[in-house]
Amino acid sequence: MGVIEERPRGIGTGQSACPYCGLPQDRVATLEGDWVLLEPRVRVLAHLVPAEHRWIELSDGRVTVYGTFPAARDQQCRIEHRLGCPRQALPDLWPWLTALRAENGLAADRRGEESPPEPPAALPNVG
Repeated sequence: MGVIEERPRGIGTGQSACPYCGLPQDRVATLEGDWVLLEPRVRVLAHLVPAEHRWIELSDGRVTVYGTFPAARDQQCRIEHRLGCPRQALPDLWPWLTALRAENGLAADRRGEESPPEPPAALPNVG
């Protein structure tokens, strides 16, 4: 049997380079005993991040997904490096927005060769 550590290895214990962009990413233990690669030094207000992508730091150094919705306004979370990686495709974070973009794309295609309407010469005074 191996030696049991007092505290699990956690935040700040290791970084590795992303195989896609080469930037550093924090390798952090999860509550489930797995590892997740998080964006280093980035903390985001949790209510700005979809629930299934909120990684909350625990007092023992591990992280867990914070799926409660809505999140407290002052709660901060971390995000996986893959969300901030410039060389990886972004996952479908907001399916409704992806559907809207697809519909708008179809509507634009249906317009065909029509040119967009000319903007007004002067914008209305709205205050």
